[in-house]
Amino acid sequence: MFENLSDRLGGVFDRLKGRGALREEDVREAMREVRIALLEADVALPVARRFIDAVTERSVGQDVLRSVTPGQQVVKIVHDELVAMLGGDEVPGLDLNARPPVVIMMVGLQGSGKTTTTAKLARLIREKYGKKALMASLDVQRPAAQEQLAVLGQQVDVATLPIVPGQQPVDIARRAMDAARLQAVDVLLLDTAGRLHVDAALMAEMKAVAQVSSPHEVLLVVDSLTGQDAVNVAQSFSGEVPLTGVILTRMDGDARGGAALSMRHVTGKPIKFAGTGEKLDAIEAFDPKRVAGRILGMGDVVSLVEKAAATIKEEDAEALARRMAKGQFDLNDLRMQLRQMQQMGGLGMLAGMLPGMKKAKQAMAAGGVDDKVLVRMDAIIGSMTAKERARPELLNAKRKKRVASGSGTEVQDVNKLLKMHQEMSRAMKQIRKMGGLKGLGALFGKGGMGAALPGMGGGMPGLGGSGGPSVDMSTLPPDLRDMLNKK
Repeated sequence: MFENLSDRLGGVFDRLKGRGALREEDVREAMREVRIALLEADVALPVARRFIDAVTERSVGQDVLRSVTPGQQVVKIVHDELVAMLGGDEVPGLDLNARPPVVIMMVGLQGSGKTTTTAKLARLIREKYGKKALMASLDVQRPAAQEQLAVLGQQVDVATLPIVPGQQPVDIARRAMDAARLQAVDVLLLDTAGRLHVDAALMAEMKAVAQVSSPHEVLLVVDSLTGQDAVNVAQSFSGEVPLTGVILTRMDGDARGGAALSMRHVTGKPIKFAGTGEKLDAIEAFDPKRVAGRILGMGDVVSLVEKAAATIKEEDAEALARRMAKGQFDLNDLRMQLRQMQQMGGLGMLAGMLPGMKKAKQAMAAGGVDDKVLVRMDAIIGSMTAKERARPELLNAKRKKRVASGSGTEVQDVNKLLKMHQEMSRAMKQIRKMGGLKGLGALFGKGGMGAALPGMGGGMPGLGGSGGPSVDMSTLPPDLRDMLNKK
């Protein structure tokens, strides 16, 4: 979502960091470019102006201009101000500390993804918070809106209020409250009706529902692809309804990011969650620090680790660890790794979350490399026999030709995959000889990520690229550095 803004800011900061010393004129010129980049990203003018003023004031101080690394100091100041703009250090999350049933009222315009987001939130409440939830659709305007929520409820295993044809929103809200009390429900989610634009009838209906249900949370669902108009919608709702937070949908899209950067300042309410895809588990807590890190190309290792923990099965990880301890790594193990990469979002998402990997991601895009590469690799391995997957050395010229024909690829693609497996296998044995994680930490420090993972440092065979950038240990979060440096 923030790629264009990230590229523009990255170019500005590269020029700053390339200079040994900075003058005040250099900083002010760079800030003018940052201001243009923010406005092009649809950031509201008052927000962009306030941001630039704050960064400039801190950056032209003597401590920065006389610093040993003034360019990096300016980047840190920009990072801190971005975090402040997005909501500060705290990750707000849901406030469920109230007498049950805790009512969460979902509001927003039609087409913003409100119904799907309601189901995503209900699933999160059930799985993460361990609460019993009930969903009720108050949308009697959009055809089949109530049926849609009922289907989504079955998919996320959360109960929905039975549909009574002809019943009006306020009456549905009363019935939902009674049902929640009778069923000992912890959290009741009310999916209100949307409109194509903000109007008096919509606001009156929402106020009446709020009066009946006394919601503890009123969450505004906004489509981030609507750009600056999303901020206008948020202003209209915040003036009429007691909002407690915002949920941005389609954060995985190609929006310019201005809505996310402006929303907190304009509404004064925190962005609590971000929708990151169409699947019902594609929702995550909005963390200002992590988002700021992604915008500035610093990566988001913490989110990557969390996504891996949620995606990778514990028994698979333990089995692979046992095989690595013995120095074993066959094509079945490689196939499992490739599938896990797909489940975690693919190559582009992974590269975007790793610090220092922005250039590698750009090289992948320039070389026409996409996530279909993972599918082709999986097809190649799938065309092999069980014996060939366990013992890749059996693959002679005749077998390779058969595998290529069966997977719809070329023999050279099979050779690239086998070379990739050989390099990864050698890396596993090298890490084992050097003492596991401690040895891996040493490799990170000496030669960067390219040295630790030959498949990435020399251009992963079959994925394109002529060389991956090194990753300095100092760019990694302290918790990750500590983990890598331990035995």
